[in-house]
Amino acid sequence: MANTILVGAQWGDEGKGKIIDVLTESADIVVRYAGGNNAGHTVFIGKQKYVLHLVPSGILRKGKLCVIGNGVVVDPVSLVEEITGLRKLGVKVDGNLVVSETAHLVLPYHRELDAQREVLKGKNKIGTTKRGIGPAYGDKAARVGLRMIDLVHPDRFEEKLRLRIRENNEVLRALGSRPLSFKKVLADYRAAGKCLAPFTANTVVLLHDAMRRRKNILFEGAQGTFLDIDHGTYPFVTSSNTTAGGAATGSGVAPNRMDDVVGVMKAYTTRVGEGPLPTEDAEIADMLHAMGREFGATTGRARRCGWFDSVATRHAAIVNGIDRLAVTNLDGLDTVESIKVCVAYRHGKKRYDFVPNDAGVLAECEPVYAEFAGWRCPTDRARTWKQLPPRARAYLNAIAELTGARLAIASVGPSRDQTIFV
Repeated sequence: MANTILVGAQWGDEGKGKIIDVLTESADIVVRYAGGNNAGHTVFIGKQKYVLHLVPSGILRKGKLCVIGNGVVVDPVSLVEEITGLRKLGVKVDGNLVVSETAHLVLPYHRELDAQREVLKGKNKIGTTKRGIGPAYGDKAARVGLRMIDLVHPDRFEEKLRLRIRENNEVLRALGSRPLSFKKVLADYRAAGKCLAPFTANTVVLLHDAMRRRKNILFEGAQGTFLDIDHGTYPFVTSSNTTAGGAATGSGVAPNRMDDVVGVMKAYTTRVGEGPLPTEDAEIADMLHAMGREFGATTGRARRCGWFDSVATRHAAIVNGIDRLAVTNLDGLDTVESIKVCVAYRHGKKRYDFVPNDAGVLAECEPVYAEFAGWRCPTDRARTWKQLPPRARAYLNAIAELTGARLAIASVGPSRDQTIFV
């Protein structure tokens, strides 16, 4: 497998958790390189459901080392809760989970600022999870953030936190929010820091030592291409580089050490939160929600749904350098008689074969559709390519060709064995 980057090729929620879990079988190390606990990866093993927010999905396979890289923003209290929850489910997390000492912290004032800024935006809100991710990355860019290396040194952490609480309480008062208690925040985070100290290390050195020993590394993306701070539908994006380039900066592993990029995408399109979604369609959304599908793992919000958008996935293939595609949720289309695929956008008299950078223009674009005959039979029991209905195979080949990358995996359900290697 060598060093493989896995990215979302749409707006997040593509089913990356399952694909990461499947690919981890051939990996030695799994590295989460961006985002925070605003991400949610859902993995089913047997009848047990696991929802992971900060811990890499590779934790569910024995003998794998999981790394939370420097590009991640870590809410220490939430991470401790996640570790505790995994232990209760019998998952080993001691000796196989490492957190970068240079990962930045999410603190309570980040969450408060996140919520208040959304209120101020009114109808122009972004639709964040209000987990404080954007403000934490903002502090990182402003060079005033606190990091894991500060958290595990109690005296240094207290001194730095005192200054940050004082400054941010002034901002919170100005926004009409209650100030935070320094003593309470310090107590909560010191307790979390004590729990996390054994997990904290220089992960750049660790990863480069592993590469010298020819270990296979899987870089786990969070969110999706069109939530990338640079390449997404700005401003309706997250605050990190969710694309393949973020794997290098978020881990300290150089780009020329990466061997392969896998793009994960659903057989249709979904999005959580605000922002343009050209192929959004109420009929397919109602169908999927009625099936109990497409509710956010982190917030529980119903996802917005639409037909497959090949303009978007083709753009994602270019930006990420996608070599192989993993298509998930094919079984979600099993009952559809005629399946639409967006092959271009139309804005007035102009036709777009790429995603326009102006989110306002994108919001006004009308999709140009091609239609494919549905297969109208269950696919969830298929275990080989030949067991899929011919029309399902034709559909998968078509969306891969439109995207411009090689189809490698088709997923027909949440379980590990519901995975078809092409």
